[in-house]
Amino acid sequence: MTSPAPDVPLPLILASGSPRRAELMREHGYEFVVEVPSPEAECGMCSQESPPELVQRLAFQKAADVAPRISQGILIAADTVAHCHGQILGKPRNREHAAEMLRLMSGRVHQVYTGVVVWHRPSDVRFQDVVRTDLRMDTLSESELETYLDSDAWEGKAGAFGYQDGLDWVHIVEGEETNVVGLPMPRLREMLGYLKRLDKR
Repeated sequence: MTSPAPDVPLPLILASGSPRRAELMREHGYEFVVEVPSPEAECGMCSQESPPELVQRLAFQKAADVAPRISQGILIAADTVAHCHGQILGKPRNREHAAEMLRLMSGRVHQVYTGVVVWHRPSDVRFQDVVRTDLRMDTLSESELETYLDSDAWEGKAGAFGYQDGLDWVHIVEGEETNVVGLPMPRLREMLGYLKRLDKR
């Protein structure tokens, strides 16, 4: 059972086109509007960045892209990647890329990182954080892999899988489940609480 959403003083704006993040927000009782960042704000991987640095920067880019459109409100932006065996795994480009990612993670523990930005407009006070969840993927047979790829459920998902799809071959070792879906709701609640206290000063 989820806790009721905290009472926040301004409208919430989800700076994301992700249906999974919007669904999480609704499930946790938040009222919000969606402002989708421009495609340019959602790209730009640097080989020198660690996974936490990457997701934090991309989440900030998304929020910064939307912020000029918002005169008053609280922006929420996030970015999620998987990381396994030294490789950062974003959204797969195609079926072959998805298969490559899944073969890499098969039988291994991997991490999912989500960078979150909460940005108050018009003061431009903001909070940023990165949340990590460790997962283990069972060893997939070629038959299991092909069946999953045929479903197209991998499309648009970091690491080429969606934990929310009820996969019985992906298991959380440590960390928050909603973080794997794309928005760590307990941490988001805390960050919104910081802005609520600032508003009362």
